[in-house]
Amino acid sequence: MRPFRKWLFFFVSLLVAGHAWGGAQEGRPIQLSMPAYDGKVSVEKAIKERRTVRAFRPKPLALAQLSQILWSAQGITDERGGFRTTPSGGALYPLDVYAVVGEGGVEGLECGVYHYQPEGHSIRLILKGDRRKDVANASLWQMWMANAPVIFVVTSEHERITRKYGKRGIRYAHIEVGHVGQNIFLQSSALGLGAGIVGAFHDGAVAEAIGAPKAHEPLIIMPVGYRK
Repeated sequence: MRPFRKWLFFFVSLLVAGHAWGGAQEGRPIQLSMPAYDGKVSVEKAIKERRTVRAFRPKPLALAQLSQILWSAQGITDERGGFRTTPSGGALYPLDVYAVVGEGGVEGLECGVYHYQPEGHSIRLILKGDRRKDVANASLWQMWMANAPVIFVVTSEHERITRKYGKRGIRYAHIEVGHVGQNIFLQSSALGLGAGIVGAFHDGAVAEAIGAPKAHEPLIIMPVGYRK
């Protein structure tokens, strides 16, 4: 896809998303800090130390840490081409990332559900209030999740990719979300944090809990915080 067509697609996607959320997305975007490209932990060490974590300390994340994790999940790495941190079939990027921030979960950020916008590296508040227990309840009452300062929910709008690849595009979206999950795992490890991963949940209930449009199908949930 040529750069002009790619950015046109991004623009149309934003218009569609804004219509889907209605008044819930009227607030101004919150600009995030620029991500770091040279960390103190090697890729090899992050891979070795990665573990699935299900117990978290009640310690908030720094806003810069939230920024870094969101960038690792779906951030743009090539401004001209619009390419992101994870590979995507046809560079169509059907995935969206939501950050469910608990009360006192991120320094300087009110609790609520935030939608990450790769274009411009920003977040937008779409639901106010601590929604972590709602997400946990929708995940077969796995209440350990509600203790994480932040819960990341990754969704797919399949139509973005099936319009080109048909039903096979759904598989491509599932492959892509695996890359996103591993990036979150490794970035969390490199930041001295721990991450869990959840696949057992009621799709519709999770989407409702985070205020996502109906077209956004939840694929994975990843609680993140300091290991207990």
